[in-house]
Amino acid sequence: MDEEYDVIVLGTGLTECILSGIMSVNGKKVLHMDRNPYYGGESSSITPLEELYKRFQLLEGPPETMGRGRDWNVDLIPKFLMANGQLVKMLLYTEVTRYLDFKVVEGSFVYKGGKIYKVPSTETEALASKASPDQNIPKCQSWECSQ
Repeated sequence: MDEEYDVIVLGTGLTECILSGIMSVNGKKVLHMDRNPYYGGESSSITPLEELYKRFQLLEGPPETMGRGRDWNVDLIPKFLMANGQLVKMLLYTEVTRYLDFKVVEGSFVYKGGKIYKVPSTETEALASKASPDQNIPKCQSWECSQ
């Protein structure tokens, strides 16, 4: 590579992709590289499910009850974007929306202490959730009352 670049961006995480996109849209010649064989850095999504088991060196592999591995897409870091937030505006400005889809989330889950829990999205779910220690429930209730 004996070309000249205005900017060299290392990594393909969300921050690096936005930076690269902004520089490119503003006329800079950008070289964007990643050391990993996949795109997305630490915020990548892993599919099929068997790849997740390999990444975390789980020898037994996913149980058959989980169905087909290609039906799963696991985010290493959950990515929620507020519909009218600054991040969405930057993604639209850099035209990266040509490469991604916005979808409504049906549910979000977290792995904690060897179990999978649904992340609560309503007050009823939050009070019934086993993912948060019981001592946090009174704090949540008193906070809501003081608002």
